[in-house]
Amino acid sequence: MKRLLLIFGCLLLLLASCKDSNDEKETKRKTLISSTGTINSLAIVIDDSLWKNEIGESLREVLTKPVTGLPQEEPIFTLSHIPPAAFTGFSRTSRIFLKIEGRNEPYFRIVKDTFAAPQVGVFIGGKDTKTIIDLIEENSSKIIRNFKKTEAEANIARISKSLKNPEILEKTFGLNIKFPSVYRYAVEKDDFVWIRKDISHGSMEILVYQVPLNVIDKDTNVVKNIIEMRDSIGKKYIPGPKEGTFMTTEKAYAPFLYEIEIDNKPTYLTKGTWEVAGAWMAGPFVNYAVRDEKNNRYLVMEGFVFKPNAPTKRNNIFELQAIFNSAKIN
Repeated sequence: MKRLLLIFGCLLLLLASCKDSNDEKETKRKTLISSTGTINSLAIVIDDSLWKNEIGESLREVLTKPVTGLPQEEPIFTLSHIPPAAFTGFSRTSRIFLKIEGRNEPYFRIVKDTFAAPQVGVFIGGKDTKTIIDLIEENSSKIIRNFKKTEAEANIARISKSLKNPEILEKTFGLNIKFPSVYRYAVEKDDFVWIRKDISHGSMEILVYQVPLNVIDKDTNVVKNIIEMRDSIGKKYIPGPKEGTFMTTEKAYAPFLYEIEIDNKPTYLTKGTWEVAGAWMAGPFVNYAVRDEKNNRYLVMEGFVFKPNAPTKRNNIFELQAIFNSAKIN
């Protein structure tokens, strides 16, 4: 009995210490200043000489890989170089940063809310060039995953400041997504909803519709089936500027297909480019086909961007993906 009481007492102490630790972290977070930075802008803190040698080359190779599915080549992150001596004050408020340090032993660490909140930083150190480059390459997936997660959360936080009422989507499809109030409902039908947002020199578009499971599952060529589905919707609902023209999937390059989960449901994520045959119109799209077996359907959320005079569309697509990743299906 005494032994049980002793174990119980130790557990209470452990729980209390964990609570105190969490309270301390939350207090620290509240006292930190807010982080800054445009979406997908990454600060690299490194000596000038290292930035210009093999270490800088390794960082650029890992962190500026092209985003898939865009019409022009754009990097995952936009890098800005900060010398260590300048990494003080306001420059420390970058929402995501990576710092290279000289250390006697190999060192790799991911930290949160060190100088601002929310913030994720990566520290990499070693005694020579090879050690540091090995650490960069060995942890590249982990680094990118943490930075992208942070940026996605920041995007959702910005979106959530002023949300559009999703009542129409809930009533029509049992779908709840978070999207800004600057979007407007353009077309509302029993089986199709089109939502639009005006941007400088173009627009961002959201389509929501549903198809029976056998539309995508009819054979093993999922990409072909999704392209046919998209093209049929484009022909029916998305007209081009000339009579008889409509939005289709660009056929010159096959879209990228990924298997992910949305709201704990298996989902096909397709990324590629759209075009209007017979008209000088094209741009990137993302298509989420969520397998809702209970209702014998794929619930499809698609976003595409029309921004012909702009050199970058990465962050527009990133916003659309953040919206779709917020989906809850009733």
